[in-house]
Amino acid sequence: MGFGKTAGAVLEEEILPFLAFSLREPLRRLPAEVKEDLLEIRLRLGRMVMLVKADGDLALPGSPCLDQAAMDQTLQFLTQSSFYAREEELRQGFITLPGGHRVGMVGRAVLEQGRIRTLKHISGLNIRLARQVLGAADSVLPYLVENGEFLSTLIISPPGAGKTTLLRDLIRQVSTGVPLLGLKGHKVGVVDERSELAASYLGVPQNDVGPRTDVLDGAGKAEGIMLLLRSMSPEVIATDEVGSRADVAALEEALVSGVRLIATAHGHGIKDLSRRPFLRGLIARGLFNRIVCLGNSCGPGTVEEIRSGDGLKLLGPSKQVKGKEMADALQADRSVAFGLRYGERRIYSCPPIRGAS
Repeated sequence: MGFGKTAGAVLEEEILPFLAFSLREPLRRLPAEVKEDLLEIRLRLGRMVMLVKADGDLALPGSPCLDQAAMDQTLQFLTQSSFYAREEELRQGFITLPGGHRVGMVGRAVLEQGRIRTLKHISGLNIRLARQVLGAADSVLPYLVENGEFLSTLIISPPGAGKTTLLRDLIRQVSTGVPLLGLKGHKVGVVDERSELAASYLGVPQNDVGPRTDVLDGAGKAEGIMLLLRSMSPEVIATDEVGSRADVAALEEALVSGVRLIATAHGHGIKDLSRRPFLRGLIARGLFNRIVCLGNSCGPGTVEEIRSGDGLKLLGPSKQVKGKEMADALQADRSVAFGLRYGERRIYSCPPIRGAS
């Protein structure tokens, strides 16, 4: 999302030009508080346009059911009248707009040798508004730095609990450096398979991912990690949602090369480490020195627990831990309006910023 812009300005300048004319005025008339909380705009043929907010959905007031003409016009604007030019993106099921907003698509899949080549007869669109939360990692980063060195970190959370938001800001801060923690800026390589971290448009990151960050957009994680190792000499490699044997093998190769890691995985806390062989294997192999568990106990983005790679609890329920003073100093320095007591440990300042992903 454009830095310094209001939600209304972002909608007007970065979203409406890509929508059918019949949809623009109803969206302009939305109350400011609805625009501020808007996460997604859902277009489905023959049905009402739905607005998705953190507290639920609502139909777009003043707009009829979406007809074929409105869908076709929207697709013309999204693809600049050329499906062929955007075929590679359509193969992945989404198009990224300037500003980092992502438009997911469904319809009839066209297969080639058993793989999706493109989509046709588009019947549904999901316009997901990009929201970067600068400072999202402020309360977590002090636990991930030791003697000025960043420690390889795995972020575990259920869907919608903020792992991608946290990962994105960790990339930015590790790349920039944090003098208060003695952390120098690092060369960071990002494998952005789904264009969610950097939100690249035509290869250029739309999000602030730091001055020393190189982004490989649209590549698979395993192949992308190996490419970065060969070509960009990163000190840290970051990627979202690791989940296959090939991913783990590539992470191990990066570790052997002396590179530190930041990655995320789906899970419901430390207990999932013992229940799920994949997650347990990541830790058993010694790939990560820190495990950050996010949840929803106090809303999306709650830091439920932080542990060392060998299981030592660094932050958790009713636990006073070494490093808290440093975290508090960091927060005071940045005037962050939240504490680190259990039940109040949010990634975001209070009230929580909606739109975590």
